[in-house]
Amino acid sequence: MLTVATFYRFTDLSDHEIWRDQLKEQCENNDVLGIIILANEGLNSTISGPEKGINAVLGFIRSDQRFKDLPHRECKAQAPPFNRLRIIIRPEIVTLGDKSVNPNEEVGEYIDPKEWNELIKDPDILLIDTRNDYEVQIGTFKNAINPDNQTFGQWDKYVNENLNPEKHKKVAMFCTGGIRCEKASAHMLKNGFEKVYHLQGGILNYLEKIKPEESLWEGECFVFDHRVSVLHGLEEGTCEICFGCRWPLEAEDLKSDKYEPGICCPRCADGLSQKRRASLTERHRQVMLAQANNREHIGQYFGSHEINA
Repeated sequence: MLTVATFYRFTDLSDHEIWRDQLKEQCENNDVLGIIILANEGLNSTISGPEKGINAVLGFIRSDQRFKDLPHRECKAQAPPFNRLRIIIRPEIVTLGDKSVNPNEEVGEYIDPKEWNELIKDPDILLIDTRNDYEVQIGTFKNAINPDNQTFGQWDKYVNENLNPEKHKKVAMFCTGGIRCEKASAHMLKNGFEKVYHLQGGILNYLEKIKPEESLWEGECFVFDHRVSVLHGLEEGTCEICFGCRWPLEAEDLKSDKYEPGICCPRCADGLSQKRRASLTERHRQVMLAQANNREHIGQYFGSHEINA
């Protein structure tokens, strides 16, 4: 049984290149895999490994004053969620595209999962799912607005074209683990919105703490690793991923004549070029050979979408 830990923090991390080397050493020494994104504005990560190894890496991070009280979300996984370690330096740990938006200066009001249901039942609340379209596809909160964004970088355009601080007096938002809402709420406050709320710890925190019979969540929650999705209690979900277009697949998709495991799904089958289809077919053949010989294949790695803790 492996431990999966998800965490992030906005803080001044101008020494992130030094952190890259140190984290690489810590993770390799403790058999920890996953994705760690570093930028001047902080750290964003999902890692997995033996419990002792995860604790060692978290202990190392928290030994720095900037991360001494770093919270993390934790669950268990039977199969490895990651096949390798990636430590990436980017301009932002979650890409909005506007460096003037700084969550360290001001963010919306955090709402604990136990108070969230009552808040979003308020008829004056505008409830927005800040995640990307492929994430919203498999699950969201009842009556939530889907901005239909393909990337978080489209958030600014969505707000400018669809929301008005004079009309929308109270806005509540949510995302996978909380990080996108930190920036989205900071962005909205900067643009004149007065009452902005966001789900503390994101959907993962809600699914961990709220019982299914009390939940207003509908469907599954997309995650950025081999599990693809999780349910209440952070149990592994039922969705799979299409390697042709990276779209999450539900039971109905898997029954379609246009679904080919490891190659395409109803969403992308008709648009695949012969070259792309041949490449995916060969890749799937190699994966199946690797599985038959009880070894990993690097092509199984799930990493084309941006991670969001």
